[in-house]
Amino acid sequence: MKHRIVVLGAGYAGSHVAGNLARRLSPADTEITVINAESDFVERLRLHQLAAGRKIEAQKLTDVFAGTGIRLRVARVTALDPERQVVAVADADGGGELGYDTLVYALGSRVADQGVPGVAEHAFNVAGRPSALRLRSHLDSLEGADKGGEGGTVLVVGDGLTGIETATEIAESRPGLSVTLVAGGELGARLSPGARAHLRQAFDRLGITVLEHTTVEAVEATRVLCTDGTALASDATVWTAGFAVSSLAATSGLEVTENGRIAVDRTMRSVSHPSVYAAGDCAYALDDNGRPLPMSCASAGYTGAQAIAAIMGDLTGRKVPHTKLEYVANHISLGRRDGILQMVDDEWRAKPKYTGGRKAARIKAAILWMSLWATSHPTFGLPKRRRRLAASPATSSRNAGRVAA
Repeated sequence: MKHRIVVLGAGYAGSHVAGNLARRLSPADTEITVINAESDFVERLRLHQLAAGRKIEAQKLTDVFAGTGIRLRVARVTALDPERQVVAVADADGGGELGYDTLVYALGSRVADQGVPGVAEHAFNVAGRPSALRLRSHLDSLEGADKGGEGGTVLVVGDGLTGIETATEIAESRPGLSVTLVAGGELGARLSPGARAHLRQAFDRLGITVLEHTTVEAVEATRVLCTDGTALASDATVWTAGFAVSSLAATSGLEVTENGRIAVDRTMRSVSHPSVYAAGDCAYALDDNGRPLPMSCASAGYTGAQAIAAIMGDLTGRKVPHTKLEYVANHISLGRRDGILQMVDDEWRAKPKYTGGRKAARIKAAILWMSLWATSHPTFGLPKRRRRLAASPATSSRNAGRVAA
């Protein structure tokens, strides 16, 4: 019987892991199934651009996995039983259960409402393609509405990278709308002084109003209520105040952190269920200096690479190497022709120098292109030899302490 590898999620982490395993492992010994709720690959890094109006073609996952032998199941994961090693799914045919020998959990994250009333009912977000398209349609309606010569008001809540990129993209793409960013702290607090100054100049150039040290306590249909008693009028409230993971891992019995991320060892293996690996936003992985990696595309790449190396080693009887786990920079787009590249040190503190302007924008565009290209070409540059499995693939105890010498 073939060793069954099931990958949950086909985002940056899941697609990367599945494609690489398919290329490296012999199909005589393994079968790989990817379960994803959508039939397209979603460029999450560009969803704020999609919402603002840019044309972004969605790649079919069947094209992404063409020639790999991967089985794609377009379905929603409804339950996971790690004791029985089965996954329950729902799809157009009614769904069912799939068994696995090795599971890669890469279901990513969703927007976090932070317990603020009204976010789910009244706010838009750019955490998924359907929600980004819903915001896009609403912005179209605001621009087309007769408002006495004045455009609508867009409030972006959240001063993280997603909030900054969303606010600047909307302001540049839709100059007829009034854009305000509601920041819980100082705008660009994690950046160097020079980069913060560049960011403020970009906001001034684009006409974005910034409300710093402002906390939102409720979202209503046409306004946002702040803790200081201020009520901010809003025709479109875009919530970018953080991300959260699905409760699926926690309810299934996997050991998770307080916020629901899967607790893994250095090789991305679940500390409670050795047949399960996690990669991407849902994995609580520590970088090489002991800090939890942030939810980001870069972290998806690093955790995915480590999961690939661990699964390959476990199944083929080889040593499991420790691949690099680090966080090196913040790449921020400020519309189409401006950006900031801020390198950070080992403690994640901003280094004094930064790259800004068109050069930074080109670097960010190149990163986006490379991320998509690498995902859609999972077999490029990999060894042609597909490795056979060991006679008895590693189990929970056999490989627990095995690492590269």
